[in-house]
Amino acid sequence: YPIEQLAVNCDFLETCYLLLNGELPNAQEKSEFDSLVMRHNMVHEQLHFFLRGFRRDAHPMAVLTGLVGALSAFYHDSTDVSNPHHRHVSAIRLIAKMPTLVAMAHKYTKGQPYMYPQNDLSYTGNFLRMMFATPCEDYKVNDVVERALDRILILHADHEQNASTSTVRLCGSSGTNPFAAIAAGVACLWGPSHGGANEAALNMLEHLQANGGVAKVGEFMEQVKDKNSSVRLMGFGHRVYKNYDPRAKLMQETTKEVLMALGLENDPLFKLAMELERIALEDQYFVDRKLYPNVDFYSGIVQRAIGIPTSLFTAIFALARTVGWIAQWNEMLSDPDYKIGRPRQLYVGSSRRDVPKMDAR
Repeated sequence: YPIEQLAVNCDFLETCYLLLNGELPNAQEKSEFDSLVMRHNMVHEQLHFFLRGFRRDAHPMAVLTGLVGALSAFYHDSTDVSNPHHRHVSAIRLIAKMPTLVAMAHKYTKGQPYMYPQNDLSYTGNFLRMMFATPCEDYKVNDVVERALDRILILHADHEQNASTSTVRLCGSSGTNPFAAIAAGVACLWGPSHGGANEAALNMLEHLQANGGVAKVGEFMEQVKDKNSSVRLMGFGHRVYKNYDPRAKLMQETTKEVLMALGLENDPLFKLAMELERIALEDQYFVDRKLYPNVDFYSGIVQRAIGIPTSLFTAIFALARTVGWIAQWNEMLSDPDYKIGRPRQLYVGSSRRDVPKMDAR
């Protein structure tokens, strides 16, 4: 199914069902799957005590890596990876609990009380409420914002054998428990060349806005083209897409919808982003190198408008990618011929040599 069709016609949990089962659900299957996921969205209460061990200024990805890994200490009844039922239960638990863990990491760094899940809301609506509600003031979910974030989750749900997916598969190939394997994927995703790309793109836009804005875009792009310059264009180009990333076009439209719904249609960062894209699509230097905007270029603007702090962007990515990691992990373990991964190395060091005594070294 083309990703842009899934993002327009399905919600995130339908996409999760597709990745886990290979087919989209019918109405009854969707209802049963949604209900199953929502019944598993609470986490063990003692995880709150585990969370208190982190400094208040800890990066959310450091917190999330620890929380996901800690799940294996609380859910012993679903860690037999040779048992298909255990793998299914773990998959549902991880998909269900990841929004709760990300919201907990956010609330902890803000010093606010955790908000428990509310099962009458959608998967994404529930996440938004856990993120932004407080005991003294509830959060009313905006339909446009909810759909935009749901679309971001769909667009990031899975994407071939990227670094973090390969990490999950390699880690999982040893037979380790699923929570440990997914925690390894979270750790890999933390890198700025992978999951941190949308954060880097937004930081670039904010830096440019603070140093002249749209008027300085042309000058900035010339610096990008200068091979002696250290200036880099973030949010453009992709290892897989050598033409315009179809996810980026959808994300651009979503950005407009969200800014309009929130009364931010004159957002200077969005105007800046549009000007950067215009130049990149017209300048032969960028066209020749196929440096088109990717999905990260606009998703940061959307999340910023919603109120998600920049430091949490990669954690949102991890939330979305969890189902892709699980589907790939489960596929690997379901193969009767699977065995532990062992990447090959080509040795280019010294030939055989004898160890000299200390006084001869």
